[in-house]
Amino acid sequence: MRTGLILLGVFAVVLALSGCRTSSQEQELAGFIESHVAQVAPLWTQTNLTYWDATTTGKPEAWETLEALQLKTSKIYSNRADFARLKAFKESGFVSDTRLARQLDKLYYAYLRNQIEPELLAQLVALDTEVQETYNSYRGTVNGQAVTMSDIYTIMTTEEDVAKREAAWRASKEVGNVIIDDFLRLVKLRNQAARQLGFDNYHTMMIVTGEQDVAELDRIFAALGALTREPFAELKKELDTILARGYGIRPQALMPWHYHDPFFQRTPLVYELDLDQYYKDRDVADLAERYYAGVALPVDDILARSDLYDREGKYPHAYGFDADREGDTRVLCNLQDTERWMETLLHELGHALYSKYHDRKEPWLLREPAHSFTTEAFAMFFGRLSRNAFWMRQMLGLSDEETAKVRAVSDRYLRFQEILFARWAMVMYHFEKALYADPDQDLNTLWWDLVERYQFMNRPPGPADAGWASKLHFTTAPCYYHNYMMGELLASQWHHHLVHKVLKLDSDEELSYVGDQRVGVYFRDNVLGPGARYPWNEMIVRTTGEPLTPKYFVEQFIN
Repeated sequence: MRTGLILLGVFAVVLALSGCRTSSQEQELAGFIESHVAQVAPLWTQTNLTYWDATTTGKPEAWETLEALQLKTSKIYSNRADFARLKAFKESGFVSDTRLARQLDKLYYAYLRNQIEPELLAQLVALDTEVQETYNSYRGTVNGQAVTMSDIYTIMTTEEDVAKREAAWRASKEVGNVIIDDFLRLVKLRNQAARQLGFDNYHTMMIVTGEQDVAELDRIFAALGALTREPFAELKKELDTILARGYGIRPQALMPWHYHDPFFQRTPLVYELDLDQYYKDRDVADLAERYYAGVALPVDDILARSDLYDREGKYPHAYGFDADREGDTRVLCNLQDTERWMETLLHELGHALYSKYHDRKEPWLLREPAHSFTTEAFAMFFGRLSRNAFWMRQMLGLSDEETAKVRAVSDRYLRFQEILFARWAMVMYHFEKALYADPDQDLNTLWWDLVERYQFMNRPPGPADAGWASKLHFTTAPCYYHNYMMGELLASQWHHHLVHKVLKLDSDEELSYVGDQRVGVYFRDNVLGPGARYPWNEMIVRTTGEPLTPKYFVEQFIN
């Protein structure tokens, strides 16, 4: 008995000493974080607002300021002494407070990515900014006339003259050939930086520091590749028959410009009904504002701060934007009253909403999405509605007869779109992985090899060029594209959970989510508010009751 008391006493002392050490470690870490945020938060906001200025105006001076601010931020995160402290905190095992531990993880990976030589860091930031500026301001030409991406989308969705279609398609690719030399230099610099940090290349580094696993992504894409191959082949065969008949050619003669998107990542609206006719002159911004208000996710303030319409010098695509982690969220678009832009605006407002509703009581470092792909999932959940017949009925005031006609094609459009996107995401994922593994290989030929393998598209005649580099994500969001596919999986998982657990329905038959405030409340309380408080995998279990799984995407769109 006496021995037991002695041992118990020793154990109590150990616990007490350990508790003191834990408390001391956590206090020290909390002080580090407080000092870091005080330095970084205003710089982060200034950088974001400068990026907004650069992309909405195209002003060279804005891009110059952005480069300087990005370099200043990178230098903070490249501080070796600070990284050594963070590494010591992480390896100590004494940080038990969950919010502190989560902030530590976020900081550790942010610093790890930047532990490179100052000269190389400066080169990276300068070249990255230069490539983005060129991409942002460049306009391709058709018959000697400069065209915007909105012009190109219009031509590719409405023009019957094949020569004009080809000219527009080639115009969309011109910027790739303009930036390719600088872009490949940037790829090699990124690889050089990654290898300094012990990674085999930049692609691997971005996956690992993004709290994901390359082998797991490979497994998911391999499984989706097998599951989507036959359904995609059937859907594309039907599409090719329709397109070829319209052009008066054989299906085997179809070229990339015969489709309605420069990269064939969207389904052409060529079934018996063109959904664009229902959005014509309907003001997609007003539709989006009314819809989101009805599900308790108002966006009127977001739209008031946003830049919605096309003009010279402006970034030609779209993005959602968080300026300050304090509620200043916006979107940049180049709107037209079409189904494409209805989907895009619903999607980008989803990104802005994710940031708008972060709980301000959470630490600044945690006022961001649980992961990049979780904000994509939220945006995709709502973007899918633009092809939902019952959403269209309620938002556009369609009659029962019109709704029936729309439904006859809209489910096919949506299913094809989701399967098509999965195949397209495989092209992007495998190409970018190969790009960083060996940037000196014949990338132009590799691109078309993958397009043929996954999208079943014919490559154009003649030598392959670098038109692939016109895909904006290679420059503005490197090693990111797989997150879109992960987002699609999670969007379907959330949809299944909402249908069966929140709305308590037997199926999603005729479900539109219009006017149901339970949708907004569920997302605000469980997904948007917590931000990055939980790692992405834990957040998904908390919000759906199970880990991320592709089974609901498969059930919804493939089976």
